[in-house]
Amino acid sequence: MSELFKKPLFNPEGDTEVRKRRLVGGNTTNLNDFNNMKYTWVSDWYRQAMNNFWVPEEINLGVDVKDYRKLPEAERRAYDKILSFLIFLDSIQTANLPNISEYITANEVNLCLSIQAFQEAVHSQSYSYMLDTICEPQERSSVLYQWKEDRHLLARNEFIGNLYNGFQKEKSMEMLIKTMVANYILEGIYFYSGFMFFYNLGRNNRMPGSVQEIRYINRDENTHLWLFGRILTELKKENGKWFTKDRLDEYREMIKEGCEQEIRWGHYVIGDKVQGLKQEMVTDYIRYLGNLRCRNIGLEPIYEGYGREPESMKWVSLYANANQIKTDFFEAKSTAYAKSSALVDDL
Repeated sequence: MSELFKKPLFNPEGDTEVRKRRLVGGNTTNLNDFNNMKYTWVSDWYRQAMNNFWVPEEINLGVDVKDYRKLPEAERRAYDKILSFLIFLDSIQTANLPNISEYITANEVNLCLSIQAFQEAVHSQSYSYMLDTICEPQERSSVLYQWKEDRHLLARNEFIGNLYNGFQKEKSMEMLIKTMVANYILEGIYFYSGFMFFYNLGRNNRMPGSVQEIRYINRDENTHLWLFGRILTELKKENGKWFTKDRLDEYREMIKEGCEQEIRWGHYVIGDKVQGLKQEMVTDYIRYLGNLRCRNIGLEPIYEGYGREPESMKWVSLYANANQIKTDFFEAKSTAYAKSSALVDDL
């Protein structure tokens, strides 16, 4: 175990030379210098993330209020449960990111984490706006706290929640990296059956405001996913002993567990009763995503035969790409982001 220590906030003896900067274990002054970055990819990420700024209340949910009452029972059940899960995920992200930042000694990367934490808070606000607008007060509370009563939902929350709590109890390099892998799983696996369900509603011309809220959230989450993939890649360069074959196999198993949980959850919450979706489609898509996530951080694929996006799910990428903006979703940086005020609902 390699014990970690919080960086001091005021550190006049900190290093000012960029070449000495490290992601973890460096001697930072905490000075935000935008002209001198060791991790130069931060500059583009920061500006793209800033250009993503949007306000949930800008999206009209008037049609959704009427549509929600007309949803078939299976779709309304899925809407409530998936929204409850997404609310939890973004809430725990908002709370956990500052815990990671306390041990990141590259000030430019901490700027990224600060923006991510803000965006996660906006996502929580978005879900609250959806609930407040669409649901009666008693329905709102039921959706918000379904994880206390639904054992399937509680199990989903426990996997990530316990990993995050593990870092609270043990401040070590091993637990920090596991927490970052857990973050990567949350951003890159856990959200996606939920996003898929909302985009399927869009295909069926239902709940257009909710779909557009999710598209903006999805756009943010893609940048968060790329950020943590890059952080893990940089950590591997600087701390190779924490990325031996055995440890890489352990991280891969974590991603596999995340995928298997996502598949079980998709079968439970979506099943075969939602128009336009089948359990097989959920399984194929999550397995594809699991392999993609592994490949992007240098891990071996999990599932044989799932190297390409399933033909039956290509519509998901079209919906996720807000207003058909060209985006290199998982491979590198986004190529064209625009402020939400410049976007219109094209559903």
